[in-house]
Amino acid sequence: MPHVFRNRDDSWGWVSISLHWLVVLAVLGLCAVGFLMQELPNRPYKVEIYALHKSLGLTVLGLTVLRLLWRLVAGTPAPAPGMPRWQRWLASASHGALYAILLAMPLSGWLYNSASGFPLQWFGVFSLPKLSGRDAGIRGFAHDMHEWLFIALAVVVTVHAFAALKHHYFDRDRTLVRMLPWCGEPKTAKPPAAPVATAPAAAPVASDDDFADPPNADTYSGDR
Repeated sequence: MPHVFRNRDDSWGWVSISLHWLVVLAVLGLCAVGFLMQELPNRPYKVEIYALHKSLGLTVLGLTVLRLLWRLVAGTPAPAPGMPRWQRWLASASHGALYAILLAMPLSGWLYNSASGFPLQWFGVFSLPKLSGRDAGIRGFAHDMHEWLFIALAVVVTVHAFAALKHHYFDRDRTLVRMLPWCGEPKTAKPPAAPVATAPAAAPVASDDDFADPPNADTYSGDR
C-alpha cells in the first residue's frame, strides 16, 4: 500500500484524512437540515427534507464505522513531542467521546424513526430494518436522547476544534497539520531574547600613592 494512504508515527494518511473531513461535511449538512426542517410548514416537500436528514444520519453512522475499522488496521500517529501526560489522556478521552456520540446519535434517530412507525431508506437506494415496533415510550426516550446527544456533540466538537488551534498557534506543533495538511506548517517558536548589553566595568581610579617615588633602597639596607 502506498505510504501516502497509511498512517505513520508523524502523520495521518490520506484515507484517515478523507474519512475525517467527509464526516465533518456530513455532520454539518445533517445539523443544517435538522434545524431547517423544524421551521418548515407541513407541506409535501417536508417529507423529503426529513428523508434527507435520515440519509445524512446514516451516512455519518457508516463513515464513523469505517473510520474506526481503518483506525484498527492502520493505527494512529504518536502524540506530538513534549505533550504532557494529562493532555494525552484528555485527547484520548475526547476522541473516544466523539466516536461514541457519532455512533449513538444516528442510532437514536434510527430508533426514534422505528418507534414512530416510519420507514427508513438511504437516499432511496435501499431500506433498513426497524429497531423496534411502534411504541410511544421508546419514541419519547429516543427523541430526548437524540437532542441530548446533539448538545454533547456540539460541546465535544468545540473543545476538539479549540484544542487543535491551541496546538497550532500556541504549542506550535504539527497536531493540526497532520489532519489539515494544506493549512501550512506552524510558525517556529520565538527565538530567545538577545542578552542585554551591560556597560564595561569602570577602570579603577588611580590614587596619589600610585604616582609616588619608589622607596630608596638605602632605607632597607640597615645603614644608618
